[in-house]
Amino acid sequence: MPMKNQIHESGDELLIRYSWKDKSWHSIEVMAENTAKPMEENSEFEFITEHYFGFTKKENVTSEYEVCHPKWDCYTIKDHHLDIDFQKIYGNDFEGLNHQEPLSVMLAEGSEIQVRTKKYIS
Repeated sequence: MPMKNQIHESGDELLIRYSWKDKSWHSIEVMAENTAKPMEENSEFEFITEHYFGFTKKENVTSEYEVCHPKWDCYTIKDHHLDIDFQKIYGNDFEGLNHQEPLSVMLAEGSEIQVRTKKYIS
């Protein structure tokens, strides 16, 4: 799948754009303050990013694995733009997302991660 990204710093602003092609181009773009800050405790950002377990299913077997990383800093979002045809990517059940604004828009300064302790649940 063709992909491209753009990172542009201009003074106190940071523009990040991620695009991918699935028959047509789709993109996510955020304009943020150019300085990452520690996340606030009990914030939505902390709730979303501080999950350290993942799950996957292959055939009839579900696996759980631990994901380890330090707490990530976050950027204050000034603006965002989505150019995504959810119906084309995910099917007719997701067409309604083409007419909605996201409830949350976040940008994190990520890090390397370690995936550990995979175990089979079923």
